[in-house]
Amino acid sequence: MKMISIEKELKENSYPGRGIIVGRSEDGKKAAIAYFIMGRSSNSRNRIFVEDGEGIRTQAFDPSKLEDPSLIIYAPVRVLGNKTIVTNGDQTDTIYEGMDKQLTFEQSLRSREFEPDGPNYTPRISAVLHLEKGKFNYAMSILKSNNGNPESCNRYTFAYSDVPAGEGHFISTYMHDGNPLPSFEGEPKWMAIPDDMDAFADTLWNSLNEENKVSLFVRYIDIATGKYESKIINKNK
Repeated sequence: MKMISIEKELKENSYPGRGIIVGRSEDGKKAAIAYFIMGRSSNSRNRIFVEDGEGIRTQAFDPSKLEDPSLIIYAPVRVLGNKTIVTNGDQTDTIYEGMDKQLTFEQSLRSREFEPDGPNYTPRISAVLHLEKGKFNYAMSILKSNNGNPESCNRYTFAYSDVPAGEGHFISTYMHDGNPLPSFEGEPKWMAIPDDMDAFADTLWNSLNEENKVSLFVRYIDIATGKYESKIINKNK
């Protein structure tokens, strides 16, 4: 697999939809996560990220313009002990509740499938990052329709351990813009993770399509101590 330039990847794609990045900083000391949302409809664009405990949630920027909240209002990031969960929908809660009952990440998602938004059938993308004793591992998942067939769900889980410093992975809901939107294909893409969280957040935000980008969340977690710093960027201010 060839390492991608995330800047080039995003700049050349007007609509990857929602995206998750997980990896390890170049100095090896931090676990990194990032999540961004984009929107083509006014309902999808009418959102911001806000802090919610140790995680975040989406919120209508202008409540008077909120149409259907079912697929756009959720908690993308939640923390369960030494696990950080990030997803593009309310399956964050499904994973949180399942893992709290000692189910695995994969088992927790067995009750879920892609979103019921035909003809796109948007994939549910998820990740969980697990810190323990100065080490960390992570897994990423995509639940997608079987080539657009809503009667069949394909489930893929990718697990990563002992990730080298400066490396991570990126997964998004869509390959690119289209009608219907084509679901992401293949393994999460291999990419570099820098040391500077603010610079990384700026690179991601500035690389996303200006018209379609909505919000970005980035968090760097100290692998040794579990302490973290986060950054939220919202287009709506």
